[in-house]
Amino acid sequence: MLVCCGLLTLDVVQVVDHLPGPDEKVVARSLDATFGGPAANAAATAVALGVPARLVAAVGTGPVADAVRADVVAAGVELVDAVPARRRDAVQPALSTVLVTAGSGERAVVSTNAATLGDLARGRDADDVDALLGPVGPGDVLLLDGHLAPLALAVARRAREAGCVVVLDGGSWKPDAPELLALCDAVVLSADFRVPGVPVDDEDASGRGSDATLTDVARRGPRFVARTRGARPVEVLHDGRRSQTAVPSPRRVVDTLGAGDVVHGAFAAALCAGEPFAAALERAVVVATRSVEHPGARGWIEAGAVG
Repeated sequence: MLVCCGLLTLDVVQVVDHLPGPDEKVVARSLDATFGGPAANAAATAVALGVPARLVAAVGTGPVADAVRADVVAAGVELVDAVPARRRDAVQPALSTVLVTAGSGERAVVSTNAATLGDLARGRDADDVDALLGPVGPGDVLLLDGHLAPLALAVARRAREAGCVVVLDGGSWKPDAPELLALCDAVVLSADFRVPGVPVDDEDASGRGSDATLTDVARRGPRFVARTRGARPVEVLHDGRRSQTAVPSPRRVVDTLGAGDVVHGAFAAALCAGEPFAAALERAVVVATRSVEHPGARGWIEAGAVG
């Protein structure tokens, strides 16, 4: 079983020929509205790969919440609303507007901030947290995306006590990152992840960067730290040993939206299946490469390109 804890959004995705400049209007080639968020996309990825997944996220009530909830359930993900019943009328999923550039598949994202939902752990006792986490134990995996941090910390502590593997999707540095990292067994960082006070890694001619960021993150607790860099090899620091994992070349790049989420979901799914960290990462980058050949974060699933 995989439990994902973090952000659930409504994504409004438009494909454009180019990003608009100041005071410019552009006409979209297509429009789609569906659920998104790192934890949500990761959960859907795991289900597509045959691993049951539960998503712990802020849902709330109202038309947006109803639409997102129906979409998540249709993807086969068990959805648990982390918002206490007494507060649900005041909460709805965050909204993200995504512009995907036709031809390159690059995307630009504008989203509302879910930080105001970060106090969902307030007043929770152990039984409440256990109800969110569900019946987990050794062999199960908890994936955090860094959002809803106080809630994520409470869930991670219980997961560690239950013997779960705890994984962090390190999209960017957040104030609670040190506490989260201390609870993690594995972390997969994005290229944009920066540790305050740690120099930005330089690259040599081979594309290999210095390991300042990986080393700093590893010393905070995780045994396995990786950093994705788009089409370039993934940098890895595992039990003090540094290596790289090659990223296969896609046949074409249609859309990079959600590719990082797919990496995290596929990585966690492989861990649930008993794969060691290195093998799980190798499997994950293959799945993510397949995903960018299709539109949207989950177009590859709808196209039957699961493998």
